[in-house]
Amino acid sequence: MKNLFLLTFFAVALFTSEAIAQKFSGLDKSPADIATFPSSYKESNKAVRVIYSRPQLKGRDMATLAPEGKVWRTGANEATEITFYKDVTFGGQAVKAGTYALFTIPGESEWTLILNKNLNQWGAYSYDNSADLVRVTSAASQGDETLEAFSIAFKEVDGGAHLVMGWGTTRVATPVMF
Repeated sequence: MKNLFLLTFFAVALFTSEAIAQKFSGLDKSPADIATFPSSYKESNKAVRVIYSRPQLKGRDMATLAPEGKVWRTGANEATEITFYKDVTFGGQAVKAGTYALFTIPGESEWTLILNKNLNQWGAYSYDNSADLVRVTSAASQGDETLEAFSIAFKEVDGGAHLVMGWGTTRVATPVMF
């Protein structure tokens, strides 16, 4: 009986030490973030949510990381996803409630924003334009402040919000009306 107890004790100790020895990855260089509207954490009835990763310039220029005229994943890592919890007008185009991949094509004076039906994509490597739901263009402007990390936020306007993207000094705002 004593031997059975010792054998059981050592088996449990060995199993426990193996479970505790799990290797975890370090922090991602482009951390994930979420932007919502309404943006207040006190408001649980959200109209829209964007899940994206935030690449950082780190001395590089934006044109290298998000080249003009090429489809970009709108962030880092997996393609950015946008969820509309109700039917909306996105940049003037009617969009049904749902979740879509958000791609962009950066340009000097305007950006094309693309809502794509294919989810769970890594980057824009498997981007398929036949799955595009809508494409809209929005003016690109220059801000006074330089943003090191790519950022998405919402600015409230009458009847909805503007989805605002910023990186470096570039700013792009697209209306989302509810």
